[in-house]
Amino acid sequence: MKKRMLLIAALFPGLLLADTKLDPQPELPAVARDDAADTFRPAPFSEIPEGEFGGKVRAGYTIFVNSQTLRDEFVFNDQNCVNCHLNAGRNANSAPLWGAYFAYPAFRTKNNKINSFSDRIEGCFRYSMNGKVPPEGDDALIAVSAYAYWLGMSGLMNQYGVDGPVPELTDEQLLTGGKVDDFPFPAEVAAGLAGQDVSKLPGRGYPKLAAPELDYDIDRGAEVYDRHCAVCHGSDGQGLRAEGINSLPPLWGEGSFNHGAGIHRVNTAAFFIYENMPLGKSIQLTIQEAWDVAAYLTSHERPQDPRFEGDLAATVKEYHDHACYYGDEIDGAALGSQAYPNPE
Repeated sequence: MKKRMLLIAALFPGLLLADTKLDPQPELPAVARDDAADTFRPAPFSEIPEGEFGGKVRAGYTIFVNSQTLRDEFVFNDQNCVNCHLNAGRNANSAPLWGAYFAYPAFRTKNNKINSFSDRIEGCFRYSMNGKVPPEGDDALIAVSAYAYWLGMSGLMNQYGVDGPVPELTDEQLLTGGKVDDFPFPAEVAAGLAGQDVSKLPGRGYPKLAAPELDYDIDRGAEVYDRHCAVCHGSDGQGLRAEGINSLPPLWGEGSFNHGAGIHRVNTAAFFIYENMPLGKSIQLTIQEAWDVAAYLTSHERPQDPRFEGDLAATVKEYHDHACYYGDEIDGAALGSQAYPNPE
């Protein structure tokens, strides 16, 4: 930790590095949809190189599409990263991994510290996977970072007509992220990016959705869920499970993401749902339906926010000043008061 923090501090002089605390999970970037984003094409998997670096990339891919390989070590729910970042993190407008890599390191005012790409992935383990943070420099963090970097760099090389393998990085560079001065871009990519902010690649995050005509509503959302979502995620929201394996993820309950995950926000869920659901169809719901069904699925109990220290009101005040139901009365009880436990 100390080595990497010193490196990032050197890259961002003058910014305060606060004491380490659990990531407050600020929401993913949401910008107007850009149809040009669909032209960003990472290399096919067949072009992942052989050797040590290629092995890290393949390991990262495996973790991303089958996070359950880390079950009971760093993952403690029934989720896989690919559930929210579709097509193995390759799809534009589905919070693609290639867009995230070049957005870090980034300074977050909410926790007054610079977050490396590895820090961001640690937050995903803690919240989206209701898990435990891998140790600093763990192979899992290196692997996911290598995969994200390979997707992003191969896409940029395709965009600017650069042939050859993706340049290899050290583990320290991989964990830091791509938003640093003097990042080792190939010359043609650096020239093509001149004057552009590589941290704002079109297609990153989820496209921002217009406000609904009516205030979003849980009861209307339940009707949308029954019509459009239950066929895949079940009437009980627990997904599709066969032979002990979840092929479609639970949306609430013990096996879902916890109350600290970014997608527990109504707006973030609505952005994702409108753009990406039903799976494989995209933009099938109306704007109102997307907001309503997002309200419905985020109004259910799930694992507790790991920042909870016994005082629900205090947790709401410090961490949930955004569009969510955490702490609100739902069916006679405050949401979060009956949450499932986090791993010990």
